[in-house]
Amino acid sequence: MTAAAATAQPRSDAVPAAGSAVDIVVRQIRELIADEGLKVGDSLPTERELCARFSASRNTVREAMRILKAYGMVEVRPKVGATITDNRMSRAFELFSFNTMEVSRKTFADVQAFRDLIEVGAADRIIDRLGERDIAELHRINVRLSGIQDLQEASEVDFSFHLRLVSILGNDTILDVYSVMKPIVLRIMQKGKTRRTFKTETYAEHEGVVEALAARDLLSFQYRLRNHLMTGFKFFNEEMEASA
Repeated sequence: MTAAAATAQPRSDAVPAAGSAVDIVVRQIRELIADEGLKVGDSLPTERELCARFSASRNTVREAMRILKAYGMVEVRPKVGATITDNRMSRAFELFSFNTMEVSRKTFADVQAFRDLIEVGAADRIIDRLGERDIAELHRINVRLSGIQDLQEASEVDFSFHLRLVSILGNDTILDVYSVMKPIVLRIMQKGKTRRTFKTETYAEHEGVVEALAARDLLSFQYRLRNHLMTGFKFFNEEMEASA
């Protein structure tokens, strides 16, 4: 090999240019998990072994493990070491739970558009999978709205109605996503609404949705549900303009 070729040949132990040392170790540990087919409950190599394997300092490995723990991918226990977990969804839920941002018009529109995409967009599948038990349960949940005096409790019931509707799809991933979004959806439900609104408008709109489902009327179901999702936007805009 010529001197020029030797100079051009990359060193096998060279640190990649992209990312910090901690970022690189995080990526290497994730690649290790994938390459060795490690599963939830399996143990990772010890801290000392990871340091040697990745030519990294102890502080770098510890910080990488701290990040992976924050991601919900590993659990680190004294005298036991690190084991693989899969708490990513619950970690995301915690982040949403502590999200205190104000709901803007764009946030409202984006979240409602996403819900429309799932709930209205999957209308044909919902009706195909629909059973009498689903209709009865949706009606039972909605009846609770008529007697609730607390706005927070009413929004919880409103959310449970939609979660039950989505559950008809039989898709656990969609249910997980809805659960993660719950805090922001609850804030949206409460914007511009009052106890009276939940007991009258929301209750009546839900009943219309249930009636369309019971009749297996696809177009009516889509129309009523979409109108219900977007009705809140009118109240929200009125509240925004009033506060301005």
